Amino acid sequence: MTDKLYYDDAYIKSFSAQVLSCTENGGKYETVLSRTAFFPEGGGQPGDRGTIGSARVLDTVIKDGEIVHICSSPVNGECSCTLDWGFRFSNMQQHSGEHIFSGILHSLTGFDNVGFHMSENEVTVDFSGPVTSETLLEAERKTNEIIYNNAAITCFCPPENEISDYDYRSKKEVDGALRLVKIDGADLCACCGTHVARAGEVGMVKVITSENYKGGVRIVLKIGSFALEDYIEKNNSVLEISASLCAKYGEVAGAVEKLKEKQNELRIELSDAKKEIVSLLARDYNETAPFVIDGRGDADFARMLADAGTAKVKTAFAFSGDDKNGYKYAAASRSEDVRETGKALNAALRGRGGGKPEMIMGSVSASKEEIILYLSSLKPNT
Repeated sequence: MTDKLYYDDAYIKSFSAQVLSCTENGGKYETVLSRTAFFPEGGGQPGDRGTIGSARVLDTVIKDGEIVHICSSPVNGECSCTLDWGFRFSNMQQHSGEHIFSGILHSLTGFDNVGFHMSENEVTVDFSGPVTSETLLEAERKTNEIIYNNAAITCFCPPENEISDYDYRSKKEVDGALRLVKIDGADLCACCGTHVARAGEVGMVKVITSENYKGGVRIVLKIGSFALEDYIEKNNSVLEISASLCAKYGEVAGAVEKLKEKQNELRIELSDAKKEIVSLLARDYNETAPFVIDGRGDADFARMLADAGTAKVKTAFAFSGDDKNGYKYAAASRSEDVRETGKALNAALRGRGGGKPEMIMGSVSASKEEIILYLSSLKPNT
């Protein structure tokens, strides 16, 4: 049985160990050591990475009850082992921060943490009931107060006959010896993971998003260095938007709202202008030349134009675009099924598209000259 050094001291960065076995599996080498500070994936925390001798440790897992180090190459004998400390410490930050937040939110709502996952740069937690935005904000503030106060974090295994004396959180039934993680003033939770010694090492915890999930709520957290990186990214974005809109830093939201209002006004003006242009262009429709070609390249404009043309011809064609970028088209009729007409048009003009009996839409890669020659060849009222 491998000696679990990470439970003796979560801050061990390097150690030596004897290789007990090393088995090739799919081009990787499953290695068991006499002792290890590499934490195996479990309880929502990823397995550690690093090196054993000259081999890279790609992951650490539990397999058939053994702690297995997934290595890039074979190792044997007595080896020097080194953790990827940046990765491990980040995981300790994330895990401890999640405990503080979950303990605080549980105390505020009574809801249980029923799911926990640490990804590359964020933590996801699921709770058993809905949580208001006001409660989330309160939980976030109280969580960071615990961090600012640098509360002690201790891990211990109580004697079996004393377990009933502890009121602790647990997402599932504990199999084997109970290990508790205590955060002064915030939480007591059953956990197999590694943690920082003081809450101040977590840095900060920030709620990013929350959504209803399976009758409860799913919350995304940024913790520690990832919270700082998230702030830097968002702050840079706000500064760029502020400069772009010529608005003060704290007035960006209001400036964006004004921009949206102006956009809506322009959208209405554009729609009215389109309708007026369509009305003017639709005058060109006649049964000898039941088509109009426009240079805008706008599919919606072609639709509007063809629809307007049906007041003057049996089947109205509209093309919008140019020879360089291709043409969007629409064909419409109030009395005929235009789908077969569309198939013939697509075949003749290297196009694609379709629609309903009263209107089809699509695009062609033919030139304006080819379009005119084809449409002029159609019999009147086609």
